[in-house]
Amino acid sequence: MNVERFDAITSGYSKLRVAVIGDFCLDRYLEIDPGRKETSIETSLPVHNVVNVRSQPGGAGTILNNLVALGLREIIPVGFCGEDGEGWELRRALQGKHGVQLDHFVPTFQRRTFTYTKPLVVEPGEPPVELNRLDIKNWTPTPPSVIECLQQAAWYLAGHVDTFILLDQVDLANTGVVSKKVLEMIERIAREFPGLLIVADSRRGLRNFPKVVFKMNNAELARLTRARATTDLAKIQKQAAGLARKQGRRVFVTVAERGIVGADPSGEVQHVPALPVRGEIDVVGAGDAVTANLTTALAAGATLRECLELAMLGASIVIHQLGTTGTASVQELRALLKKTAISAD
Repeated sequence: MNVERFDAITSGYSKLRVAVIGDFCLDRYLEIDPGRKETSIETSLPVHNVVNVRSQPGGAGTILNNLVALGLREIIPVGFCGEDGEGWELRRALQGKHGVQLDHFVPTFQRRTFTYTKPLVVEPGEPPVELNRLDIKNWTPTPPSVIECLQQAAWYLAGHVDTFILLDQVDLANTGVVSKKVLEMIERIAREFPGLLIVADSRRGLRNFPKVVFKMNNAELARLTRARATTDLAKIQKQAAGLARKQGRRVFVTVAERGIVGADPSGEVQHVPALPVRGEIDVVGAGDAVTANLTTALAAGATLRECLELAMLGASIVIHQLGTTGTASVQELRALLKKTAISAD
């Protein structure tokens, strides 16, 4: 892709409306100063002194952060948070982002706010070191009243946005946003609004999801297609192509440091390698950056290969942002594209 084509694709981003339906969580970073060591008088255990606290949207919120960085016209989170301190922080973080509107984000006393608490040891001149994470999750089914609100929001938004992104982030089925009932609504929407682009990703795999655009890794692809797990790119491309034909939708498969594979129902299959590493990396959030860039590029009319190239640019930028779940702006993508083009020459 040259810079002129990049500009043509990304010039359409500011017109796009996207609904992100999924498990929004709070990423809370606790920055620890190891120079302020103490020992608890009461327990004789080491004390970690926190000198800074940073909070930002995580989970589906990481996709949202990347969409904001890409300059979309409107981004609508469809999800829930608890009526708790973490929920207040999450709503405040979402409200402060350009283009985000919260009319369909549900605060409820019936849920806790999904929270990742990440203690980081921060020393001058050194990459941050993450200690054991502390998670807050829900381990009971999402109440019917909350699910009904989510279904109604999805149905309404289907006629008012260009794209849906689904992210199922929870470990236990039906405890988050993308429950069985919500998927039934998505299936109905896919039938009634055939022109609506819907892209889905799930950490538990995409089995039982309706026929929409799938994004996954190669291990998830193998489980979904009941094939032998493989790292052979030719076999992964064949599996992705078969699934795309069966689904009648595009399929995207990340293959870690080897990049990404995309397959179209027409039979077209493309592989784009990851960009070379340029120093210390942190892969957290790379998959969500891929999802955001793939979806936005698809909605803006990019070809299959162009979508993959843009996704790899985004992932490369994000993995080099340490101690945070990063984002990639259009300006950063363009600069990296120019740099890689110069390097190739």
